Amino acid sequence: MRPKPAVGEIEMAGRSLRLRSDTTQKLLAFASLIVMFIVFSLASPNFARFNNIVGILLSTAVNGILAVGVNFVIITGGIDLSIGTVMTLSSVMAGVVITVWQMPIFLGILAALATGAVCGCINGATIAKMKIPPFIATLGMMMISKGLSLVISGAKPIYFVDTPIFRKIAMGSLFGIPNAVLIFFGSAIIANLILTRTILGRYTFALGSNEEAARLSGISVDRWKIGVYTLCGMFNGLAGIIMASRLNSAQPALGQGYELEAIAAVVIGGTSLSGGEGSILGTVIGAFIMSVLTNGLRILSIPQEWQTVVIGAIVILAVYADIIRRRRR
Repeated sequence: MRPKPAVGEIEMAGRSLRLRSDTTQKLLAFASLIVMFIVFSLASPNFARFNNIVGILLSTAVNGILAVGVNFVIITGGIDLSIGTVMTLSSVMAGVVITVWQMPIFLGILAALATGAVCGCINGATIAKMKIPPFIATLGMMMISKGLSLVISGAKPIYFVDTPIFRKIAMGSLFGIPNAVLIFFGSAIIANLILTRTILGRYTFALGSNEEAARLSGISVDRWKIGVYTLCGMFNGLAGIIMASRLNSAQPALGQGYELEAIAAVVIGGTSLSGGEGSILGTVIGAFIMSVLTNGLRILSIPQEWQTVVIGAIVILAVYADIIRRRRR
């Protein structure tokens, strides 16, 4: 009679299986990205041009930063529907501080980051302390931040007319690569270090895997959950800075809908909506897939309505693939 495996052996086997599954998911996502790029390049000579590639990189920067932030929330098993409008509110606050109050640019940047962090902290406290479901809590914050953006700006765009340096935050370049893209890659590297090398990252996975077990093991679940949502809010503020710099203005009516693309990028990248697993690299690949797909469909003159249909279908397939993968595991 064969001896039963020890608990430690079972845990090690489970980790090994998860690692192989995550690696496979990343490879499949990356392969899909390469195939899409080749197909669109063959379908249209305009797709592979340098200017269009730069446009893809720039469009990925904002969506990618939002996706990197919300990735932490989704790994905990939560959701944040307010990231798009919080990004807008953060850009409006930067515009008010820099343009209306005539304060230094670095104070406007700090105001945008602080605005995002405060909104994220409120989301986390509402979910952790008041026990309101994340969907409802962040839906409320989405509406609040959207309304505040319109109220604070007077429902008018705020233009950065006398601050040309602010525009260089996103549109400047280093070795031909736009600063916005470099900031996106830098934020992804920092996020990966946080997720893989810090206590916050370790507890993020713990909350998503089994929140009750984490609580019983002595982890302050409420405090760390608030921390995760606050971190997500800071990434939203950073995305707001990039967006405002790219447009050279703070557009108070912009932002709603970005949350869907960011969440789609996270799911396509292999992060499970059930929580407990995910990676920054997968999310970055997912963000590029979304940008390449959107740009390629636009280059081929596919109507906007059908673009939305295609993206929605891909999100459903990505979620279904995650369900099948978890069942097999």
